[in-house]
Amino acid sequence: MNSAEVVEAMERISGQVHRTPLKQSSTLNAFTGGTIYMKMENMQRTGSFKVRGAMNKVMSLTGEEAARGIICASAGNHAQGVALAASQRNASSKIFMPKRTPSAKVEATKHYGANIVLEGETYHEAYHAAVGEMKEKGSTFVHAFDDPKVMAGQGTVALEMLQQLSDLETILVPVGGGGLLAGMALAVKAFNPKVNIIGVQALGAPATYNFFTGKNKGSLNHVHTIADGILVKKPGELTFPIIRKYVDDMVTVTDEEISYAMMFMLQREKTLVEGAGAASLAAAICHKVKVHGKKVGCVISGGNADPSKIPVYRELSKMVRQLHYIG
Repeated sequence: MNSAEVVEAMERISGQVHRTPLKQSSTLNAFTGGTIYMKMENMQRTGSFKVRGAMNKVMSLTGEEAARGIICASAGNHAQGVALAASQRNASSKIFMPKRTPSAKVEATKHYGANIVLEGETYHEAYHAAVGEMKEKGSTFVHAFDDPKVMAGQGTVALEMLQQLSDLETILVPVGGGGLLAGMALAVKAFNPKVNIIGVQALGAPATYNFFTGKNKGSLNHVHTIADGILVKKPGELTFPIIRKYVDDMVTVTDEEISYAMMFMLQREKTLVEGAGAASLAAAICHKVKVHGKKVGCVISGGNADPSKIPVYRELSKMVRQLHYIG
């Protein structure tokens, strides 16, 4: 993948996805000492950035590939993006999702016309089931992150941010399998290499962080985080070499810190953000990254939170305050 493919993706999906706002918060600026710009991908179609990569991939398929039916595995947001894109191509879609996927994401995916199969406890179990069916029936597979067209689509987030504010100094990006981080890092370093790209991963599922820092190069046996959208056991085979080459640093955030960021957005910005979508903001609020005096972009990657878990987030945010994570 190269930067030209990201530009092509931006042209291909124009009109199919929203150009989301790059929003400031005076409260957040005062809180952190930096100038924080939130890229509101929670306001994207399907409620997540994932539709960008899915749309770019599906719109790139030949007629014969689309006619075979589209299949994928997803923790929820990619599923909705694929289902919507497939409907735009008048193609059938079948989505394998982990059993723990929030019901809101399952129902939303069904709404876009997909056939849903709940399989396994994590993305990787659902992925292996989807691959098995793809081999059996010859469907066209759309990977959640390990695909050049998907990564290029996600990279359009970076192009928009640079168009909206050319003098950003740092961009914080939530990380699961790494499709968003890889696509954005490649695009940013091609067009403005002075911008620091920092990946943010949940401490309970730190596979990409471990690979990046050299702490552990194997697949994780157990992962657990409220940020279900970035709940993966290992980074992508295609995404990680790009991350290693272009990303400047990676940090982790705890569930308590993610929870606090979610509650901040709900209470101060009147915006519901899911766990994965709040990870980058948590890194800024909880001083995991130096933001004081800097212009920092935080990718708010999605807003498809499970409403049933809001009381849990509220209790976690209380814990954060009690433990003085926030200054």
